[in-house]
Amino acid sequence: MAIKPEQVKHLRERTGAGIMDCKRALEQCAGDIARAIEYLREQGILRASLRDARPTAEGIVESYVHAGGKIGVLVEVNCETDFVARTPEFQGFAHDVAMQIAAQHPHYLSREQVPEDERAKELEIYRAQAMHEGKPEKVLDRIAQGRLEKFFQEFCLLEQPFIRDPDKTIEDLRKEVAAKTGENIRIRRFTRFQLGGDCRSATA
Repeated sequence: MAIKPEQVKHLRERTGAGIMDCKRALEQCAGDIARAIEYLREQGILRASLRDARPTAEGIVESYVHAGGKIGVLVEVNCETDFVARTPEFQGFAHDVAMQIAAQHPHYLSREQVPEDERAKELEIYRAQAMHEGKPEKVLDRIAQGRLEKFFQEFCLLEQPFIRDPDKTIEDLRKEVAAKTGENIRIRRFTRFQLGGDCRSATA
């Protein structure tokens, strides 16, 4: 069954779990909120959500220069302790994130950062495209929403497929590192420079 954004929002407010986790849980449980909460608990996602609320005051600023010095990235990745900040798992994650930003040019950290007016504009464009393609009126909004999801996957860092393993997203990778280290891991901000081009920054 098709899961509505309102259902995802409601489950997220109830549990604090991520948007994609909530959507997946609702899909697995045919839209039943109570069963979806149990599903999240069984998957260990609620425990991870509680960890994600813990403060992150340590970490590193990772740099990466790519393409013969024509693209450069600075990214701040946080954790809870200096001990974890010095581990190979954490530093490797920060390096991978910097490479991802250099290669994939995200505009935002997460979909929550996309301004409402930009979302509305994109939906309007996608709806018009579908209409020009001859799609029936009754499915235009659904098509537009589906294309907006692809927009999020392309331009929001946490939802981008990881360049080294496209079967997982950067958010999936973050959760893996958090599970291994036992700490809250957070990508706080980044800036991407391109020689002769634009400079793109995003902050959580």
